[in-house]
Amino acid sequence: MAEGRILIVEDEHIVAIGIKRMLKGLGYTVTGVASSGEDAISKAESTFPDLVLMDIMLKGELDGVEAAKEIKARFDVPVVYLTAYSDSNIVERVKKTGPFGYIVKPFDEKDLHSNIEIALHRYRKEKENQEAIEEEKKD
Repeated sequence: MAEGRILIVEDEHIVAIGIKRMLKGLGYTVTGVASSGEDAISKAESTFPDLVLMDIMLKGELDGVEAAKEIKARFDVPVVYLTAYSDSNIVERVKKTGPFGYIVKPFDEKDLHSNIEIALHRYRKEKENQEAIEEEKKD
């Protein structure tokens, strides 16, 4: 069974409900659903997710790329993008945020599950490596 606390950032309500249902079926805990970049930052701050699934086109001032940048900087939470957009300009903007995944809609449960598992695994490994480096510096 999968483990992890996930924040969904998706401005289309029906899509968000579908993703939430998929995640729960896979065994993940959904910490919340946000429909704007501002809401995403606020929910990340209050719910402490292990991972954020981030749509790129959102309502409000901040798009998903800007919100992801802020969430990563403030809370060090990995982001996997879920988007219908894959043009090169967006991909270039996304790359600068150091994403842990990029899933193009439409996707299925297997795509979602494998991307989340790889992202969580990679994030945990990076954390372990950082901690090991910090320990070595102390010696």
